Amino acid sequence: MEKFQTLHSSAVPLPIEEVDTDQIIPARFLKATTREGFGDNLFRDWRYQNDDTPKADFVLNNSAYDGQIMVAGRNFGCGSSREHAAWALYDYGFRAVVSSFFADIFRGNALNNGLLPVQVSEEFLHDIFSTIEQDPQATFTINLENQQFTIDATGQSTDFEIDAYKKQCLLNGQDDIDFLLSIKDKIETYEQQRQDAAV
Repeated sequence: MEKFQTLHSSAVPLPIEEVDTDQIIPARFLKATTREGFGDNLFRDWRYQNDDTPKADFVLNNSAYDGQIMVAGRNFGCGSSREHAAWALYDYGFRAVVSSFFADIFRGNALNNGLLPVQVSEEFLHDIFSTIEQDPQATFTINLENQQFTIDATGQSTDFEIDAYKKQCLLNGQDDIDFLLSIKDKIETYEQQRQDAAV
């Protein structure tokens, strides 16, 4: 995974509540066994007509918006537990999703795949949406080390929570296996000490 330390980016607004994983990546696109290519079908049924032409009114088809941050309504990632939803968002180019509430399983899947879920208050989320409405290219800064999200135009900032272990994995660009490999020597030393003590 890429290291996630400080992200400075504009954002894509999706002010819709209860966005479930089947909307993020429809079930018919879950046949692949690798993570690549899922971004092509991110929000497929919202992005495209039945004849595969883009829907002009969907935000991902609006050239006014871009960036590595998605800002979404409350309860983002609800529904089924498919990890592919996080894969699709990451593969499309998003590195963070901001909402006032995340489904627990989606949050875990996101963190496991290098996608940072930033949970903020309803009031702060409203301020973010308002900032984007006033300026579609408004920028935001996410400082993972300090666990802080900032609206650059106003300087407003808020803290966010994250599991300490997952935070270190993101900062170092490690998944769970990478982390275990990074402490392989310590594990081997511990196991050797246990064996010696048992003799």
